[in-house]
Amino acid sequence: MIELEDNEQGDLRIVMQDPQEIPAEQQAANQQETTNTQAANAEQVVNNEEQQAPAHVQPAPQGRIAELEAQLAQARREAADNWSKYLRERADVDNIRKRQERLVVDRVQLQKKALFKQILEVMDNVERALIYQETMDKQELQQILRMLQWQMGEVLRAEGLSPVPTIGEVFNPYIHEAVEAVENSDKPEGTILEELRKGYTLGEETLRPARVKVSVGNS
Repeated sequence: MIELEDNEQGDLRIVMQDPQEIPAEQQAANQQETTNTQAANAEQVVNNEEQQAPAHVQPAPQGRIAELEAQLAQARREAADNWSKYLRERADVDNIRKRQERLVVDRVQLQKKALFKQILEVMDNVERALIYQETMDKQELQQILRMLQWQMGEVLRAEGLSPVPTIGEVFNPYIHEAVEAVENSDKPEGTILEELRKGYTLGEETLRPARVKVSVGNS
């Protein structure tokens, strides 16, 4: 480093200073200034790069959160729609079931009404016979009873009820109930000899078996 210095005679002279003679405080100040300048330049470069970046680019974390929130909202809407659809379909099924139950009840009720009307007609004839029984002889009363029996039998047959055949038939445990075994009979074994109570079948099913006496043949 070069400096000018006055001597005792008033003349100027050139004095060379060694760089190492610069005070330490001055060196530190110079270094700090250089560092500040470099930091300012770096910050300016970063700002320029940010200004040059496209405006539509969003930070990755915020964009992902927004996407997940949209998917969650869509899933909630679909869940609500599915639940509403389930409730509607369940209500429809319940309505159909109740409608079918009402139809069955109504059908049974109509059948009962038709049957009871026919039975009431028989009961009317029974009441008339009881009113005039004192004016009828035994033969007329028997004729009235046979007529009532026939009328009731027709009502039952109309409903699919049929009497079980018994006397002279071979014993069938599905439609007959043996209450007594008769020995020393001239009929073959297993032949029904007597009917003690009528039995009935409803269609192909046995409603009530007939109680009968059955031959076991000659001992």
